[in-house]
Amino acid sequence: MEKQGKVTITKENKIATIDFFHPKSNSLPSYMLREMKEAFEKFSSDPSINVIVLRSGGNKAFCAGASFDELLKIENYEQGKEFFMGFARLINSMRKCKKIIIGRIHNKVVGGGVGLVAATDYALATRNASLRLSELALGLGPFVVGPPIERKIGIEKFETMALDCKWRDAVWAKESGFYHDVYETDEELDEAVSALAESLASRSQDALESLKKIFWENTEHWDALLEQRAENSGRLVLSDYTKKFLEDFKSKKKK
Repeated sequence: MEKQGKVTITKENKIATIDFFHPKSNSLPSYMLREMKEAFEKFSSDPSINVIVLRSGGNKAFCAGASFDELLKIENYEQGKEFFMGFARLINSMRKCKKIIIGRIHNKVVGGGVGLVAATDYALATRNASLRLSELALGLGPFVVGPPIERKIGIEKFETMALDCKWRDAVWAKESGFYHDVYETDEELDEAVSALAESLASRSQDALESLKKIFWENTEHWDALLEQRAENSGRLVLSDYTKKFLEDFKSKKKK
């Protein structure tokens, strides 16, 4: 598969940045999921880093979730499970990462991207950063991304998002605990992200790592849990319902 997207990593003054971009609304194919996971693992053990900023490129969506192009090419259960394991491994790498992760959310977030935001430790956003769990419309469900979302906003709100597939605006996301603050412009967002990152970079690394452990207590079973969820998605993605939805979506995009 031709690589249209990229993951860029940088580090400066104890701050690491993981920046991902894909021309199709920052959707996430397998190779980008893998590269992001490897980046979190790398920075987790880097003593010169105190905090990580996760951001995406362009001025469209922060993340459109799973790559539909790749979903269409899945031919069997093993391929399906492996694709969704990409999300499982990425979320688990963020959960296990010793560094505090700040999310810079500049625009809309869909599906798997919502799980990605939920796996950050502190998310800042603009008013354009509405959220939607769209998986049920595809004949799937937010299985792999469910645990971090439920942990962030509670089971009742997760159930509602998963079942009605509606957009939630950034104000709702802040009030629900998804975002810690919301800004009018990208410039204001960048200033806030920079200020927080610089503040955390100056703190005790031992204290930050200890806090991170506390934040993610009682998630030690997630390695097995998210694999089970990936197995469920890997089975459902082969259904006639999902295949038809993806084909219809692809046809509409061509018109």
